[in-house]
Amino acid sequence: MFSLMTPQLVVMGGGTRKETATLLARLGIRHPLIVTDKFLVQTGVVGEIAAALRAAGLTVGIFDETVPDPTVSVIEAGVARLKTEAFDGLLAIGGGSPMDTAKAMAVLAKGGGAMRDYKVPASADQADLPVICIPTTAGTGSEVTRFAVITDEATDEKMLIMGLACLPRAAIVDYELTLTKPLRLTADTGIDALTHAIEAYVSRKATPLSDVYALEAMRLIYPNLRTACFEPGNHVAREAMMRGATLAGLAFSNASVALVHGMSRPIGAFFHVPHGLSNAMLLPAVTAFSAPAALERYATVARTLGLASAEEGDQAAVSALLGALSALNRDLTVPTPEAYGIDEARYLGLMERMAEQALASGSPGNNPRVPTVDEIVTLYRAAYR
Repeated sequence: MFSLMTPQLVVMGGGTRKETATLLARLGIRHPLIVTDKFLVQTGVVGEIAAALRAAGLTVGIFDETVPDPTVSVIEAGVARLKTEAFDGLLAIGGGSPMDTAKAMAVLAKGGGAMRDYKVPASADQADLPVICIPTTAGTGSEVTRFAVITDEATDEKMLIMGLACLPRAAIVDYELTLTKPLRLTADTGIDALTHAIEAYVSRKATPLSDVYALEAMRLIYPNLRTACFEPGNHVAREAMMRGATLAGLAFSNASVALVHGMSRPIGAFFHVPHGLSNAMLLPAVTAFSAPAALERYATVARTLGLASAEEGDQAAVSALLGALSALNRDLTVPTPEAYGIDEARYLGLMERMAEQALASGSPGNNPRVPTVDEIVTLYRAAYR
């Protein structure tokens, strides 16, 4: 037995942001609160969408206090903003941070208490306000997932919030919103999406349907990632990346991520490394650690990415995959934690605590090879340089 969890409606294609008012009307939403950040307000993206909504007769509010790696205090401020008017929906515009912020706001507004009450292994299934997402990066897949990641400032812990309340009601996936994104952001979010697809496929919770999403996401992302980075105005590459990121989101929302993400979150929480970048730092080493426990699956990943033929053996295919992941990091100038500027003494001193947090998140338990704390510490040490 397996299940499939998806939004009610996903609208995808260039220019689809112009359909926002129509989509909200179909869902019966007349008074949305836009959840976004100040940068997107300044670029005019939010103003364009808000103006179209108002022209269609909707009453619109804006909460633009979201931050990278959304925090408990921001969620609480958002819930306070919700109480000021009779909002009937949340419209998240932005990358993973605004989308995760909106999801957490919906959860906390319904259940009350503290955000920590909803961290895994709790299941956040109840919310009154529907969340509609318009992603502006091709990476997190949060527009279609049942997850949110919220940082507890008091403990420097990235808490995984999971449940049906985090699953958006609908998403508008418009690749045109990514055309102006710089190389570093494109690279980091793109490797994040590729990691989602790979981890969903090798996850112990993979299903026949999540496999379909994961494999197609890989086919779209890998051959187009470099092009999207180095030719930012390339519509074909940008559209493929956006579609692939959404499919990867559907894959891991139903199969879960694994060890890379479990280890990545503490690096982000303690050292404020962007999520996609910390995934990229870890992906080659963690893949090498995990592959012996699922050689056939990783070999299929290699063949799907076009790195090995059907005639080549699994071991040769996996070797090609490991080489390709390292080459991708080199081509996209992914730094090591050391090169990023993370202090070695602090990093080494926190490795055991990071390993314990990684295991507690549950994600490493989905890995083909489930690690111990000591093995995670060894991987952190290996990744530093």
